[in-house]
Amino acid sequence: MKRTLVLMLISLVMLACGEKSNAVTAKEQTVGVKDCVEVIYFHGKQRCVTCRAIEQHTKDVLNAQYAKQMNAGRVVWRVIDISKKENEAIAEKYQVTWSSLFLVKHKNGKEQTENLTEFAFGNARSNPDKFKQGLQQRINQALK
Repeated sequence: MKRTLVLMLISLVMLACGEKSNAVTAKEQTVGVKDCVEVIYFHGKQRCVTCRAIEQHTKDVLNAQYAKQMNAGRVVWRVIDISKKENEAIAEKYQVTWSSLFLVKHKNGKEQTENLTEFAFGNARSNPDKFKQGLQQRINQALK
């Protein structure tokens, strides 16, 4: 009885919200995630030109090279504003405190994370072709 009541309450809250948030709890991250590759861009409220370039070039690569995989759920693109309270858990999970780019491979219930932040900041603005090519190579490797 108590369990049914809790499930009904959760369902009601989800329906009332109406819009799905980018926020995912740490528990949701590891439980029930199907095999896929997540590309996660974390940012704060204020973003510099390089931060915006990282997001734009990542979007460009994903849309140009991985549209089919994204539609099938094999590649997932997420943009997470770490300045929002609802995103604290995922920022903490990946130990993110500023703009960052992560590649997360989910396979057989296990998670393999690659922090691409240094690579992204070193290339997204000054050498976008190198950034796009490197990102594509890393995604291809993760999809294997």
